[in-house]
Amino acid sequence: MLKIRLLLAAAVILGLSAAALRAAPPPTGPAAANLDVLVDAIRSNRKALVKVNLKLTDEEASKFWPIYDRYQQEINAVGDRLVGVIQDYTANFSTLSDDKAMKLVDDYLAVEADRVKVRRAYVAEFAKALPGRKVARFYQIENKMDAVIRYDLAATIPVVEEEKGVPAK
Repeated sequence: MLKIRLLLAAAVILGLSAAALRAAPPPTGPAAANLDVLVDAIRSNRKALVKVNLKLTDEEASKFWPIYDRYQQEINAVGDRLVGVIQDYTANFSTLSDDKAMKLVDDYLAVEADRVKVRRAYVAEFAKALPGRKVARFYQIENKMDAVIRYDLAATIPVVEEEKGVPAK
């Protein structure tokens, strides 16, 4: 129980950092360099949380971590695309046309489909390195961290408003 609380507390801290990072407009100059450092810190903290909570044997770890690193590269690329969609939306939400809104919905759903595709593609590889229960635990840990980050993002991303004078359907 203590470890789950530790995981959730760390995930909240991670989520707060990620939400602040991703909801802000893209920085330039030295601020962009600091942003890169923050992204690296969040990503390495994520790995540390997985390490603490997965409890791998030495043999499992030697097989798991190379797969995990490749998995994270692919997931991070998908996450970067999501950041782009969010930044596009936040930059345009006050003047959002119907066409732009639909494009953002399509872009978002494409990102989500790719996230699922990457996760599904790695299940078999993780299963070669770990017993099934540990694979399930790994995906649970990932899902909990993502849920905290997404919860934080939901609180900071403005909702599309109805157009004035247009009745709600």
